[in-house]
Amino acid sequence: MVSLLTNVTNKLLVPVSEVKGIGEKIEAQLNELGIFTVHDLIEYAPFRYEDYRLRDLSEVRHDERITIEGKVHSEPSVMYFGRRKSRTVVRLLAGNVLIKIVWFNQPYLKNKFEINQIITVTGKWDQHRQTLTAQTWKVGSSRESDSFQPVYPIKGDIKVFEMRKWIQQAMKQFSGEIDEFLPEYMLKKYKLLNRRRAFLALHLPQNEQDLKQARRRFVYEEFLLFQLKIQSLRKIEKEQSGGKPIAYSTSKLKDFMNSLPFELTSAQKKVVKEILSDLKSPTRMNRLLQGDVGSGKTVVAAIALFAASTAGFQGALMVPTEILAEQHANSLFDLLQPHGVEVALLTGAVKGKKRKELLERLKAGEINVLIGTHALIQDDVEFANLGLVVTDEQHRFGVEQRKILREKGYHPDVLFMTATPIPRTLAITAFGEMDVSTIDQMPAGRKQIETYWAKPNQLDRILIGMEKELQQGQQAYVICPLIEESDKLDVQNAIDVHALLSQHFHNRYKVGLMHGRLTSDEKDEVMRAFAANEVQVLVSTTVVEVGVNVPNATFMLIYDAERFGLSQLHQLRGRVGRGEHQSYCILLADPKGETGQERMKIMTETTNGFELSERDLELRGPGDFFGKKQSGLPEFKYADMIHDYRALETARSDAAQLIESKAFWESEEFRPLLEKLEESGAFAAKSFD
Repeated sequence: MVSLLTNVTNKLLVPVSEVKGIGEKIEAQLNELGIFTVHDLIEYAPFRYEDYRLRDLSEVRHDERITIEGKVHSEPSVMYFGRRKSRTVVRLLAGNVLIKIVWFNQPYLKNKFEINQIITVTGKWDQHRQTLTAQTWKVGSSRESDSFQPVYPIKGDIKVFEMRKWIQQAMKQFSGEIDEFLPEYMLKKYKLLNRRRAFLALHLPQNEQDLKQARRRFVYEEFLLFQLKIQSLRKIEKEQSGGKPIAYSTSKLKDFMNSLPFELTSAQKKVVKEILSDLKSPTRMNRLLQGDVGSGKTVVAAIALFAASTAGFQGALMVPTEILAEQHANSLFDLLQPHGVEVALLTGAVKGKKRKELLERLKAGEINVLIGTHALIQDDVEFANLGLVVTDEQHRFGVEQRKILREKGYHPDVLFMTATPIPRTLAITAFGEMDVSTIDQMPAGRKQIETYWAKPNQLDRILIGMEKELQQGQQAYVICPLIEESDKLDVQNAIDVHALLSQHFHNRYKVGLMHGRLTSDEKDEVMRAFAANEVQVLVSTTVVEVGVNVPNATFMLIYDAERFGLSQLHQLRGRVGRGEHQSYCILLADPKGETGQERMKIMTETTNGFELSERDLELRGPGDFFGKKQSGLPEFKYADMIHDYRALETARSDAAQLIESKAFWESEEFRPLLEKLEESGAFAAKSFD
């Protein structure tokens, strides 16, 4: 084994004190910002720019911060008020408009101005008083090169203008040492600035175009390095994970698919083809299958499990709850058993002699497909020849749980399924090491859920509509954001709503209650009662969100709907509309802000989960989409996954091609890029033959 690369000396990796003007005290302050070397200082990015471009007063809005230039038209006057407070006023002729410039508590300025002197002033514009409250000013005309001034994140005693000065000095001394690591053909292909020019444009922009070009360069650079990192890890994983081809019977699979009681959608056919290709491959499948609620993921999983069984391999399907395991077992039993595939269910409820017999049959290879909860990963569960692992609602299981199930076989193929539509940009980043298949089409003839936004004062009318559905033998969900009353939040809670509805439907309909504080057994019991129609109205928190299938439920009321994100609202809405009857979702909300109102409007306009997930990402941002703590998303310095998604797509495509090409690993042309990648820790402790 030999090291992939040898590092070269970087002349920028000298202490930041090598920059003229930076002594020990300043060095210590910069160290607190994570700036230790000249390289760190040059790469310290502005988070915004002060715009000092001259503005025409006819185009300026009230309270806007602007820069204007004009001739001093009057002698300065100073007025004192309060204790040591003053107001200095100069009349300025800006173009053909006479305005007032005001400085507070700077009386010494009285002797600084002369009639007809040209000055440039930046400040806050008062449209009504035709007055500019000055923040900065200088004698003379503005130069275009002063139009954009970088503003850096700072803390402690450091001032923004000082940071500007030190970075500019560092550029003056060391910019010649900034090396390019992108190959020349990429710079030409995308018309990108080289790295040195990009840093000059970033820190010392001459105009707006400079900033755009610098940002283009660094956005692509960040995305490319990130994607190369992901794709290289994916390559290493594939090459070192072993795996074996599953040589399924094409003729048996064709007969099985022809026997299905419905025609697959074109989206289902596409993902089936992708999965079957993975099964045949000698490398282990690591694929995420995402599809909206009701898009037909279960039948795709059934096809994959059937294919594995025709090659003599066993399959496992792990789901988060017992009721969901039972639902999947019923569906797969109906689909697979007639074709000689033995299906079994293993949950915590399977005990004693029945469990022992099941495990013996599994170990002997008599069971082809085993469906269950985390009971599947217990030590005594042994497969004869596990070849395919399917995990439904994969985000509900920990990494360790999924890993234990994989280790029940010899590098089995793995298919993760989720009904949470993930925007493409997040799929590329958060699940970059996986192949992603998407079912973005609903089966023909499925009725769309009618969604309405109502205000809290319309609750009586909503309950009348709910009762109409209950009178016809249907059932209803009522979703609340909290379990119990909160002093801090004025939102409806499940316990209060359960009491209210129990009284409202007294002796007519049974009202159940479910929330996160119930044990797993208690939750399962509540859901079983609801599924059996022993409970007609289920009041619940969002624990009902995933994997529940009650076709008889046609009505959903969501209290305080503005407190949920679009994706979560869509997941909740997907609990209804699963049967033949028309279903309804009522969003009870009185949002005060524009974002909340926009969410309600979007929900009533579309039932497409992928469209909603994209809109949700725009409204909330990537951290909030997954939840900041568990998102695992990278933090980019320049790039924005949402607004720069085209650059992300391009970088991903380029990275995938590079990683698979021999030249990338061996040619001198790509050596600087490989060194940069190694520097970022992409290969960790791994090395290549």
